[in-house]
Amino acid sequence: MVESRTLPKMTESNEAKVEALLDIINSSAREAMAEYKNTGHGVPGADSSTFHPLDLATDTLALRKAIRLLEGACGQLNTILAPPQHTVYNFFNNYDWACTNVAVQSRIADILDKHPEGLSVDVLADAVNLDKIKTARILRVLVLRGCFKEVKRDVFANTRLSLVLKSTSNVWYGFRHQQEYPKYAAVLYETMIDQEFANSDKVEKAPRVFALRKEGRNNSNDFWDMDIFQRAMMAYTDVMGSFTVLHYYPWDNVSSVVDVGSGIGAMSIPLAKMFPHLRITNQDLPETIVQSRKAWEENAPEALLDGRVEFVPINFLEESPVVGKDVYYLRTIIHDWPDDEARAILHNIRKAMEPNSRVLIHECVLLRTFEEPDVGANESSKAPEPTLLNFGSHTTYHIDMSMWLVANSKERTLNEFKILGASAGLVLTQIYDLVATMVLEFRIAQD
Repeated sequence: MVESRTLPKMTESNEAKVEALLDIINSSAREAMAEYKNTGHGVPGADSSTFHPLDLATDTLALRKAIRLLEGACGQLNTILAPPQHTVYNFFNNYDWACTNVAVQSRIADILDKHPEGLSVDVLADAVNLDKIKTARILRVLVLRGCFKEVKRDVFANTRLSLVLKSTSNVWYGFRHQQEYPKYAAVLYETMIDQEFANSDKVEKAPRVFALRKEGRNNSNDFWDMDIFQRAMMAYTDVMGSFTVLHYYPWDNVSSVVDVGSGIGAMSIPLAKMFPHLRITNQDLPETIVQSRKAWEENAPEALLDGRVEFVPINFLEESPVVGKDVYYLRTIIHDWPDDEARAILHNIRKAMEPNSRVLIHECVLLRTFEEPDVGANESSKAPEPTLLNFGSHTTYHIDMSMWLVANSKERTLNEFKILGASAGLVLTQIYDLVATMVLEFRIAQD
């Protein structure tokens, strides 16, 4: 039983905050609606069975800014007005992830894609070799989120949300890559009190390693499966709206780019297509570079024929990238590593830079209530009163937890990035707020 206490009546100030949140919800929802309507395709419905053009667009910054406000204000309003035990109980008893995992592993969305009018749960369950009653229970949980729809009793169909669960989607690979994360999360407290793991920031002391050890597994090769991992990283690009950087960084003023830790070219391929004047260097581990070349041959052969692209293997913890380029671009690289390794990466890049070179760190950035002075982003990146820290969005903090679980690494604040940069002789000169991520531009610090 929750302890009862005598609480003061809601003050006019608190009522004003609720009214302000309602205003934010109303205005941001209208801004989002306007973005959809500007495409000429109107606003999508909760049960839409096809993608809206904006769902697949690379420049959706205005929409993402509106949704950032909307999500935060809705969540905060519910927290204020709902009984606390209701809210906290929902924290603990959210099994959307488990139901989604069933849908992903059984490929339900693939089956339903062949039946846009809907398919009875009896036939569907037989097709995926699952019990029909349990399958219906899973689907009804997801229907509450608009992921799948029940078109009539016990007949289910896809929605634009469930379409991203098809096995042809990058996001499907993202879920496959993360399917064991709940196991790592389940041992989090144990790692925080274990003498060997508690005070270590080494990769080999991550909760993932602890969980595998409990199961008698020393390593999990499946976790680093090249095909699944690279497609999962492309899913991360889609989910985080990373392609927005193509539209909002001044690439016209750049001649050469090194994609440090390039993977198979998830970012550098579209960059080459949009800005054919750029000369691009892909740098990653040798085995990844082999896969990268194949991806370029398939998706951007014209860039290879023009000689605008090169592939140079690197171990960025021990070696410097190609010397003297305009931009050294690191997308979701620094967050993979604890501070010592992150400093080593930046030190190695600093050795390769010329006076006008820039380092672009494209990452999630944690915003905090009490930040160091003079490290904030511009005014448009600050949450308006009375919305919570980070606009109430949990995404960057959830990814921070994921990095801890998997690699004992972390997302960082602006101040932490500034300190890392300074340790390598770099100074933060420009911030580009892309909502889910930021692009932090560093230059060589002047003595």
